[in-house]
Amino acid sequence: MTVPILDNHIHLEPYKGRNIDEVRDFQRLGGTHLIVSHKPYSEVRVSSGEDFRKSYDVTVSMVDRINSETGVRAYATVGPYPVELLGFQRRLGLERAKEIMIAGMDIAAEYVRDGKALAIGEVGRPHFDVPDEIWKASNEILLHGMALARQVDCAIVLHTESGTAETMRELAEMADTVGLSRDRVVKHYSPPAILPEENSGLMPSVLAGKDAVKEALSKGTRFLMETDFLDDPARPGAVMAITTVPKRTMAFIEKGLMTVDQAHAIHSENPGRTYGSAFE
Repeated sequence: MTVPILDNHIHLEPYKGRNIDEVRDFQRLGGTHLIVSHKPYSEVRVSSGEDFRKSYDVTVSMVDRINSETGVRAYATVGPYPVELLGFQRRLGLERAKEIMIAGMDIAAEYVRDGKALAIGEVGRPHFDVPDEIWKASNEILLHGMALARQVDCAIVLHTESGTAETMRELAEMADTVGLSRDRVVKHYSPPAILPEENSGLMPSVLAGKDAVKEALSKGTRFLMETDFLDDPARPGAVMAITTVPKRTMAFIEKGLMTVDQAHAIHSENPGRTYGSAFE
């Protein structure tokens, strides 16, 4: 019986990383599905909303290459990375920075609607302390993204501060205000916050450390697994190696710590519900 294995959140570097070779390593260890999250590329300067198209196209083209050159099924998520707001603000002022970020959200939703991307992400707010006006603007931009996800019927992948119960509840309530199902809000880089009282109905994408996955399984199977792999030659394996999720999944099955049915729930059923029929 083939076990589906999804890494829910990785990044690839088209210009300086191993990119497709990393994916082949993932496949060799048993990986079957990847979600490639958009990130800013230093080689592509973004100074206006329309510039996001050039940047998103880089991510989409890498996903297209994975799907044509390997046996891994890959999907793109695209959106303006939250910390980009600070750079735009320094260069152009806060109001213009907000306009650019919101335009980036609009274009991301367009890419989802046109079938180029699976979801909007990773978007959200900085994971470190920022001035109040930046925090307020970030939440306004995020709320706009959630409304767009509701309109185009897709998931949204969130980059935020640590996923405490309080943070999860706040994000869930934001989704409620625009009518976006909490099931379709993915908390990237999540701790093993599997219980409803821990995640307020958001979908936790758990960083796939051994202890974290073990704790998550002790509470249930309603979670995704990710590495947040960065494909940075200067930092091999950062944040985790791309081979981690298949190795962890297969090792847990072999040791009796995860059943094949649980693996199907985590790697197939959960992403199918969260991302919808576009996820195969």
